[in-house]
Amino acid sequence: MSDLISVKGIHGFGYHGVLEHERKNGQDFYVDVILTLDLYKASVSDELPDTINYAQVCDLVSAEIIGPPFRLIERLAGQIGDLLLALFPQLKAVSVTVHKPHAPVALEVLDISVTIERKR
Repeated sequence: MSDLISVKGIHGFGYHGVLEHERKNGQDFYVDVILTLDLYKASVSDELPDTINYAQVCDLVSAEIIGPPFRLIERLAGQIGDLLLALFPQLKAVSVTVHKPHAPVALEVLDISVTIERKR
């Protein structure tokens, strides 16, 4: 059995995109992460060291959103997933969804997003 920690809607203003105006003007990005790990020890101990500090996860994700730009949100999602797996050895898997609600497309859309999954 695997347990989950979900954090949805981590916001940051970034400069990711293929088009020049995206990289110059920037836009809002939102990231959802789902962390798969064993939470049994934390559920018994009630101690933070026995789980993953989701405040730290939020800070790491935010730093990637506002950090150096990527052309593709697929790359941003992959970077975040790889970083979380590298920094938290107790993770079994991570799912990262990057939302780009103001993507430059010809039609009005509610949201455009990509989701990546990484496993050990």
